[in-house]
Amino acid sequence: MTSRTPDPRLVVQPDLLRPTFGTRLRRYFLTGLVLAAPLAITASVTWWFVNLVDGLVRPLVPAQFWPESYLPFPVPGFGLVIALIGLTVIGFFAANLVGRTLIGAGESLLNRMPVVRGLYKGVKQIFETIFSQSGTSFRKVGMVQFPQPGMWSIVFIAQEAAPEIAGKLPDGDEQIGVFLPCTPNPTTGFFFYLPRREIVELSISVEDGAKLIMSAGLIQPGQPLSDGAK
Repeated sequence: MTSRTPDPRLVVQPDLLRPTFGTRLRRYFLTGLVLAAPLAITASVTWWFVNLVDGLVRPLVPAQFWPESYLPFPVPGFGLVIALIGLTVIGFFAANLVGRTLIGAGESLLNRMPVVRGLYKGVKQIFETIFSQSGTSFRKVGMVQFPQPGMWSIVFIAQEAAPEIAGKLPDGDEQIGVFLPCTPNPTTGFFFYLPRREIVELSISVEDGAKLIMSAGLIQPGQPLSDGAK
């Protein structure tokens, strides 16, 4: 058999397969943006937090203990170190009998103040719920039909409704509180109760759920960040 000469009109020239200069330039720019933007945002948020803590701790520490009293330049983060040490020391004293006695006396004093009492109890309960290692609040991710049937949204599962709340709800099934965060800011959203049977629990972590929400679905659970950025 003799080979036939291909039609020149059907042969794609190698030069046409090569990306143009504009395409390569756009690819380089996007690659640099994907690498630099997360670093810049993380550094900005970290710097803001360090300066915030330094500003709060500075009035509590005598000036002679600050590094700039002996150095010609300020040392950022010194207040953060003092805050971490102070919180650790407070936790250490709170773990023994003397510390628990002092804390109990302080809370008894706060309980006698009408306005401060409610604020302190509410904030304390929130922190105990968030940082509790044994609790189940916001440690599970699920899906519910929202904003209408057939449309599914990611939610963070909280605790079941208290008896005084569940008794007022018409459905006799167990009522569960869920938090539906908004995209791309998961700190805002909707909190509501609904029957447990209407919640589809997912076997993913809260961190993966937050990444899914903040990326608007671009970063899937179990997917490396580098793959989602390509």
